[in-house]
Amino acid sequence: MSDTVNSTGATTREERFEHGMEVLGRVDGESGRRVVAALGDISPELGHQIVAWGFGDIYDRPGLAPRDRQLVTLGMLTALGGCEPQLEVHVNASLNVGLSPEEIVEALLHSAVYCGMPKAINATLVAKKVFGERGLLPAGDDAKTGHATV
Repeated sequence: MSDTVNSTGATTREERFEHGMEVLGRVDGESGRRVVAALGDISPELGHQIVAWGFGDIYDRPGLAPRDRQLVTLGMLTALGGCEPQLEVHVNASLNVGLSPEEIVEALLHSAVYCGMPKAINATLVAKKVFGERGLLPAGDDAKTGHATV
């Protein structure tokens, strides 16, 4: 595979990966690193591409702010459905780049119009789980199961 140049001028495979790891760390923190590590024994190349291309080349482009990229990502993962593990990472990332829980919930509510209720519900329950883990839920909710206590 030939080397390409990203927006920071990184040209070698190693430079692109290093830059991508820096971006991944800023955005996804430890959860992003866990995803890449989980791929290490089965598909290290997929992990490399997520980091070098997905984060180093694409995510770090100057055209959109990180919070805007996360809103787009939340909408796309919700629309796809079946992406709950990735959605969990990106709800965390959304909080990391400055979106509030209220903005995330509003984006997921908005997705119901275009993606359907089941997908919006599933995405909202993922957000609820993340909010619970981060201490951002009001009292009375069971964050581990995603179900309200009655």
